[in-house]
Amino acid sequence: MQEGVWPADNNPLVNAPHTLDDLVNAWERPYSQTEAVFPQGVSPTAKYWPTVNRIDNVYGDRNLVCSCPSVDSYR
Repeated sequence: MQEGVWPADNNPLVNAPHTLDDLVNAWERPYSQTEAVFPQGVSPTAKYWPTVNRIDNVYGDRNLVCSCPSVDSYR
């Protein structure tokens, strides 16, 4: 937005990561696609494209599931 303020529930951080699917569909967000895909400091040549958006939003961020083998299996 021109004032530099976005809604708390609809801003680049809340909606991150932005996937290619987000870009090819209708864009109805208060910030531009460029701001979403290339935030300040991100080089277009070093962009990583995630395949999915957040899964279960905050629940998935706070309740990580490790699919690694147990430490004992490395002995």
